[in-house]
Amino acid sequence: MNIGDRVRLLHGNEEGIIRKINSSGRIEVEIEDGFIIPVLKYELVLVHETEKKHFGSKPLEDLPVETPVPISAPKDQGLYLAFLPINDQSLSLYLINDSHQAYLAHVSEVFGSNHRTLFADKLQAGDAKKFDDRLLKEMDEWPAFLLRFIPIQSKLEKAIPPFERQMRMKPTQFFKHLSKAPRLDKNTYLFALEQTTKELDIRALNADLKEIGSKSTPLETKRPPKSIDLHIEQLVSDASKMSNSEILRIQLGVFEKNLDQAIASGMDQITFIHGVGNGVLRKEIHSRLSQVQNIKYFQDTQKDNWGYGATLVRIS
Repeated sequence: MNIGDRVRLLHGNEEGIIRKINSSGRIEVEIEDGFIIPVLKYELVLVHETEKKHFGSKPLEDLPVETPVPISAPKDQGLYLAFLPINDQSLSLYLINDSHQAYLAHVSEVFGSNHRTLFADKLQAGDAKKFDDRLLKEMDEWPAFLLRFIPIQSKLEKAIPPFERQMRMKPTQFFKHLSKAPRLDKNTYLFALEQTTKELDIRALNADLKEIGSKSTPLETKRPPKSIDLHIEQLVSDASKMSNSEILRIQLGVFEKNLDQAIASGMDQITFIHGVGNGVLRKEIHSRLSQVQNIKYFQDTQKDNWGYGATLVRIS
């Protein structure tokens, strides 16, 4: 594949033109609505010349653009997460309350068992509140979003149950959600949040928990080794066909799992061997460690054995 080639997403209907090929293997594709999306090479297929001759081919700018169709929800549940394009690189994130009900809203991003709050405030009926910005090209690295809503009921009436929803954005699905957002009245990538609203039977839930508790024995947290080797060949049997992002995702998963176990089991320190390489894994590990409250400090360590390819974590 080369810059300028016309390609189609394997797991979607979008077509576009390759605008940039990164050394990491990620390809930036300009799709029909004019936005640049980051895609991995194995998610693309070239549009063959024979296909072009048979069905015809038009320049990207001449292709018809589908007019976004507004979506709506019942007025007692009209809550949305909206991504408003600022340019072809950036998005602003909004919470929209297109209902008659006010809520206490809380949005956080999820890093394994660790959370970081992005928004915590009242969301009145009719509100559209911006709470963050994101770069499109980094979508593969976005953590999951956890959104929680507690109804504000200022008069005595039937209780409305709180609810939550966790969402992870995938490029192949994200761009299918182009729609005009209520309250903003602008074209956004719009996600309705009311589908997961579900009233819980508290009595039945408590009964189930008691039954489980009576049958189970306390679980002991597994204590991980003092040193964890994150080189991919130590984690999987064959990584030859894996992309860089897949490898990084596996390495960070092992890192987070062992860090959580080390904290839960009462260890005072643990070392992660990440290697030197291009520094991406080390940078990501250090970034995540800086957000964990149970860490006294972390530092590069054991230069004699691994150069600067290992990080010592001191746990409080």
